[in-house]
Amino acid sequence: MTETGQTPEAGKAAEDQKSSPSGADAAGAAEGAAMGADTIAAAASKHIADRVPDNWVDTKAPEDLRPYLRLSRADRPIGTWLLLLPCWWGALLGALATPDSRGLTTVWIMIACAIGAFLMRGAGCTWNDISDRDIDPLVERTRNRPLASGQVTVREALIWMGVQMVASLLLLLTFNGAAVTLGILALLPVAVYPFAKRFTWWPQVFLGLAFNWGALLAWTAQTGSLGVPAVILYIAGICWTLFYDTIYAHQDREDDALIGVKSTARLFGDNSEYWLRGFLVATVLLMSLAIIYALAPLANPLVLSLSLAGSWAFGAHLNWQLGRLNINDSAICLKLFHSNRDAGLIVVLIFAAALMV
Repeated sequence: MTETGQTPEAGKAAEDQKSSPSGADAAGAAEGAAMGADTIAAAASKHIADRVPDNWVDTKAPEDLRPYLRLSRADRPIGTWLLLLPCWWGALLGALATPDSRGLTTVWIMIACAIGAFLMRGAGCTWNDISDRDIDPLVERTRNRPLASGQVTVREALIWMGVQMVASLLLLLTFNGAAVTLGILALLPVAVYPFAKRFTWWPQVFLGLAFNWGALLAWTAQTGSLGVPAVILYIAGICWTLFYDTIYAHQDREDDALIGVKSTARLFGDNSEYWLRGFLVATVLLMSLAIIYALAPLANPLVLSLSLAGSWAFGAHLNWQLGRLNINDSAICLKLFHSNRDAGLIVVLIFAAALMV
């Protein structure tokens, strides 16, 4: 017995009870931890570079789904546009080159490519973040991404990537066999790209290989087989990617140098404008060659001339970007990078107009 009249066992139990939180206290602590996690996630999302303010992910999407949508860059649609536009170029040029193939097939290819671009861009970004999970926390622009900030685990990211890829496959299977084969082969450059900046100064080439594959796929889905014009258009798209992604990469030059990540922005440095002008010229000339190769056999000068006007108007927009470029101003680099959606849409609209002639 103790001096208070309790047995030692009873005294110990009383002390344990005092030192242990009550059920209400434990529930409050858990709720506080959950609120803290939500606050961290919300704060991280607000500091993600180049996110669109008041985007649908932050304002409309279910809260539990938001980290996954951010992992897919659904709050930053520019990447989806840049993946989609070469698809539409290929489909429309294929429709112009083979008049008998036009109609609902063309409409479906363009719709399927739009959905597929959203899904595959999401899967590609998820794979990119999984591959860069040790690098992203070290870079100012990427440290608040869902994986880098701990909002999503690697296992959850892999599952999310698989869901997006399966949905993309279901869309792909609506195309002809040749297009399906090309769609499966597209996974190769997608898989390699995240690692390119570790072994080459030209990772933008690998991005171009992946992002412009849709020109090959959509042309083949439209015409039934892969053709030379599609290959030339594909190379033109790669040159375009070198143009816009070099501008984009100038935002990360200092961080990339610190951690040893390579890019064309670091490679070209102060000579970037000269290289970009070369990519501009190559893009326009190759796109023009693809148009001539595809449409000259039709012997329709009006359609050919109008389509060529699309490539030259596209080039004029790229030249406008160069006139405003300041590689030392990240805000300008980001703005010009985003403007490439409009540049690519010029080609789409003029090709569509040529279909009406």
